[in-house]
Amino acid sequence: MSILSILQLHKYYGEQAALEDISLDIPEGKIFGLLGPNGAGKTTLIRIVNQIIAQDSGEIRFDNEPLERYHISKIGYLPEERGLYKKMTVYDQLIYFARIKGISSREARSKVNYWLDKLSVGAWRDKKIEELSKGMAQKVQFIATVIHGPKLLILDEPFSGFDPVNAALIRDEILEIKESGVTIMLSTHRMDSVEQLCDHVALINKSKLLLHGAIDAVKATHDERVFEVVLEAWSLDFPESWRVVKSSNLVTIWVAQDRMSANEVLSGVMKYGEVKSFGILRPSIEEIFIKQVKASDHG
Repeated sequence: MSILSILQLHKYYGEQAALEDISLDIPEGKIFGLLGPNGAGKTTLIRIVNQIIAQDSGEIRFDNEPLERYHISKIGYLPEERGLYKKMTVYDQLIYFARIKGISSREARSKVNYWLDKLSVGAWRDKKIEELSKGMAQKVQFIATVIHGPKLLILDEPFSGFDPVNAALIRDEILEIKESGVTIMLSTHRMDSVEQLCDHVALINKSKLLLHGAIDAVKATHDERVFEVVLEAWSLDFPESWRVVKSSNLVTIWVAQDRMSANEVLSGVMKYGEVKSFGILRPSIEEIFIKQVKASDHG
């Protein structure tokens, strides 16, 4: 079941293509990583979904309905360029954002107090935004994004401006929100966050979709069948095709093999020593990202 379906989306700025024939399904209740280098088209896609700008052609369906203005109340959007009113206090600002999302005055007060306590911002409730540190202001922006309980949460570089402790706090909040059934679209350049958080990914470069799918399936598709073996070697006279990554008491080697089965590779390795661990070395999302973007740039 997809909460957001995008079909053959096109967007141009004059002669310049921003998005070309983009088709994606965002699975409900999952974290979907939207990846790509600067200028790839990610922000354009996010703005179209938020109905800030319109596509030139193509269809978007939200919750199995054509995307309409009223769906905005079910979407939370944290833009990369933050938008808080610097002269307003933290509390008044959050009440304002809750009210314009259709929350009653009583419920807005309850939700604001809950989130201020949850993210340890309560001591700053009467401070103006301009008096806050960048990280604290980011927390306020995050609260404003989630306070109305959206079904779809779109986060554009949500960890920007956070120190490691608060980045971990926001990461845990994202996972908790996901567990409540909310679908999250995450756009970030932090590949470690993609590995930790995302169930599905899509990669856009130069307005075109390069790949998409469940993260494990993407890794399996780009797996070059490199086996990582740790062994207590009797001899270091390995075949030239094997790469020695680490040599100490235990030797770590990488064996690239696309024809032999795992059992056959293991049997061959056992001739050189006692095997301590053996497994397939899966490529990281960052490695796949770099390889696919380079291939696209030179294609």
